[in-house]
Amino acid sequence: GEAAAVAVHTDHYRGAVMLPPFFGEIATGKWRSNTSLTFLELSATEPFALKRPSQFRPPPPPPLRSFKYFREYEEVKRRGNAAAHPNAESDDGRFWSVNFVAQWNETMRQLADRHLTDINPSARLFALANTAAADAAIAVWESKVFYNYWRPITAIQEGDSDGNRFTRGDVTWTPLLATPKYPDYVSGANGLTGAYTGMLRLFFRTDRMDFSVKTTHPLVASPERFYHRFSEAAEEVVDARIILGIHFRSADEQARRLGQRIAVWTIIKGVGPTRHHHGKGH
Repeated sequence: GEAAAVAVHTDHYRGAVMLPPFFGEIATGKWRSNTSLTFLELSATEPFALKRPSQFRPPPPPPLRSFKYFREYEEVKRRGNAAAHPNAESDDGRFWSVNFVAQWNETMRQLADRHLTDINPSARLFALANTAAADAAIAVWESKVFYNYWRPITAIQEGDSDGNRFTRGDVTWTPLLATPKYPDYVSGANGLTGAYTGMLRLFFRTDRMDFSVKTTHPLVASPERFYHRFSEAAEEVVDARIILGIHFRSADEQARRLGQRIAVWTIIKGVGPTRHHHGKGH
């Protein structure tokens, strides 16, 4: 395992593409920053299973003058407003604001211990899921750079000049979570979650499964949540990033779909369908 990690790391940096800093674009609807886009190199990283980072690039975000954009604008403006928190939704957002890779790998450990009979299928699960998640992160960042779509904080503070007659700007608006230094479209958290939950559903051949997910966020009342479906947790992450005030709904839903498509591609291109998905006691 250590030798494989060293080899992957070495190959990655040997073939890495050195990209110039990216600060976005000063234009309506565009992300911009005084510091370069974080994790920019992901957008040009060679994927593990995908043919290219843009293979499943999502469709464009809603046009600024559309009614769909207005609905999503109003949703995040209301639910993600820092001034409105804490409220009944604060825990939902904060629970899903930590390390998604660590969260889902801990959950997979639970499921492997409970349902898989030996180390071979267990190792295969972890390999497939983390390969899909890695490619999802690469594909997400390719989309972020390609669309360079603004975050809610900029959109809402400049809402009076976006060309949409329904939106009302608020120059004082701030999100519950500090906005990360990269564009909105699409969501990294939901890309990863879509890949992990999509792979788990494919691997176990069912969406219905009892499992838990844990968080290390210090302000969350219950650090462990229990679920009965993989899709249930995935849907919660979509809402969480809106509650945190850092994504529009389309960025979350399209990212989840992107991760799910990559999970399907990965399991097809990996070792093919599994035959051992009968857990302990079955």
